[in-house]
Amino acid sequence: MSAPALSPTSGTPSSTAAASGAASSTTAGQPRIVIAGAGPAAQALVRQLTRAPYAGAITVLSNRDDAPEELLELAVLPQVSVRFGQPASYIDAENRRVTTADGMEFNYDELVIATGSAPAEAPVEGAARCLSYSTIDDAARLGEAVKDVTRVLGRRPLGILVGTGSAAGQAEAVLRARGVRPVRTTVRPAAVVPTLAGSVLPAAGILFEDGSSMNGDLVILAEDRIARDGLAATAGLSTAPGGGIVIGRDFRTSVPGIWAIGDAAAYDGVRLGLLVASGSAASVCASQLLEATMARPLPAAA
Repeated sequence: MSAPALSPTSGTPSSTAAASGAASSTTAGQPRIVIAGAGPAAQALVRQLTRAPYAGAITVLSNRDDAPEELLELAVLPQVSVRFGQPASYIDAENRRVTTADGMEFNYDELVIATGSAPAEAPVEGAARCLSYSTIDDAARLGEAVKDVTRVLGRRPLGILVGTGSAAGQAEAVLRARGVRPVRTTVRPAAVVPTLAGSVLPAAGILFEDGSSMNGDLVILAEDRIARDGLAATAGLSTAPGGGIVIGRDFRTSVPGIWAIGDAAAYDGVRLGLLVASGSAASVCASQLLEATMARPLPAAA
């Protein structure tokens, strides 16, 4: 299986307006890119587009009511409008229009779905004390955490890895490469055991339903996730049997004018986040979007 190409070419924000400094309405004749989703993949794509010679407007539809710093940084860019608390709920592919959960409508020339993924099961009790691995982007963060724990312990850490499937396999490889002794279990724990008060280590082990336990220096959860691909059905997009919006190597979906990136997308049946880092995917997708907006006739001036 070959992954999508990795290099181009071969204040409280208002729910109906972007946060401080947001872009004004699109000038007639400019291309319009709408991004449904505001996670890491969407953010990386916005940064790539604003660094490129893209002369149009970018609208980001976020399902978050709060305004994290990383989104506020994008909202102040002159081309970008971030709509907080306005998740996309319906796509009219024929008329190239997106409707949000609150009934707002946004016309687009190109639409990118970047709605990410969600845990398949409810969080394990005490999961906040764990490290997690769900996409390739988590590898660097996991490596830094291992480095800190190794420095504190003064020895090679013992890591308990919970999970099955591709994510768990990748996490195990990352842990071994960073010098961790991983002990892997496919049985889901009932709870994460905290360390004693004052310890710099977040977790001491896991506890199972039958009362048995496993002890270690780190607990890493790499459990199954489900692509948030419900929006795809409203536009008739093809989805993979295991979930995720089917994309080609150029990140196009089965419907013209609609693209998908990040963990909402699937390439060759695998969640894209397990195949390509968000920054690399965003770079290629941005290049393809620029070509598409330049090739497609622009909206007529009013």
